Amino acid sequence: MAIKQRSKSLKSKGDGLSSGFFQLQVLNGKEAVDVQFPSFVDKVAAKGYAGLTPTPLEIFQLNIGKLCNQTCAHCHVDAGPDRKEENMDRATLERCLEIIASVPTIHTVDITGGAPEMNPHFRWFVEEVRKLGKQVIDRCNLTIIVANKKYRDLPEFLAKHQVQVVSSLPYFSKSRTDSQRGDGVFEASIEALQLLNAVGYGQEGTGLTLDLVYNPSGAFLPASQETLQAEFKRQLKRKYDIDFNSLFAITNLPISRFLDYLLQSGNYEEYMEKLVEAYNPATVEGLMCRNTISVSWDGYLYDCDFNQMLDLKVAAKGQHLNDFDIEALKDRKIVLNQHCYGCTAGAGSSCGGEIA
Repeated sequence: MAIKQRSKSLKSKGDGLSSGFFQLQVLNGKEAVDVQFPSFVDKVAAKGYAGLTPTPLEIFQLNIGKLCNQTCAHCHVDAGPDRKEENMDRATLERCLEIIASVPTIHTVDITGGAPEMNPHFRWFVEEVRKLGKQVIDRCNLTIIVANKKYRDLPEFLAKHQVQVVSSLPYFSKSRTDSQRGDGVFEASIEALQLLNAVGYGQEGTGLTLDLVYNPSGAFLPASQETLQAEFKRQLKRKYDIDFNSLFAITNLPISRFLDYLLQSGNYEEYMEKLVEAYNPATVEGLMCRNTISVSWDGYLYDCDFNQMLDLKVAAKGQHLNDFDIEALKDRKIVLNQHCYGCTAGAGSSCGGEIA
């Protein structure tokens, strides 16, 4: 099924916002806007955190590449069909396997992208991780399953290896979904969800978990995750006979294409004010950066996927897989900046949805 792309990636357009450094300059009021907000670092410190430290490493997250069959309006990765060069190679994935096997506290390997399934080593890597007895999460955009016949058997492959599927679906209506992710995305997503249901995903007693991800289509915070989940379940079941397990509500962070949208639409200042005013200290303990390491396609280490997109590497000796040092990572301070307001606003936001 054809997906109509509405734009190119920021990088391919030569946009300054493709640079993590430039984005940080904007967020700190030094470029594009003449407005500054209270320091997130100071905000956290005021609540008793002199520096945010990690808990034992449980989740090993890989951004396996920026190649994607979609160019979504709010993509924090700036992924798209034109990001063909940034794909993790076999040697880097083999190094990841060595580390995953060597750190006993790691129980989950979270594979994201881009469309991670477009990496030529994706299936081999999933098989090898499962041999290690680790849980695998595939962050799937859904449309990849029906985009090309070479991916049509993905539901069967993922089910065979008991991979947890976490899928993006901005809304249960065509207009709101397509406006964010491209014309044709909603219908392709519905078809893909039905194919996943057909092999047991989201069905009681199968052990095959299918979770959906909701993020707002505009410059506002998500509603209650519990309320959204109930409505998504009701609407998708009634209209399309689709079942799923949980819905994760994730706040749009002011980086990459969403930052571009905020600036172009004149909503930047108002949105940042919302995030700052909604800061909730109860979310800090559960932030995903505390038990997760994020690995870029070229093997560098970050506290989270958002820091990765801003090129904020871990503050520890050994910033690359080739120099991986678990003891140094245990002693590091997590790198914070203004975008972190997005994960601590309201009920909080992580790769698993609400925190508090």
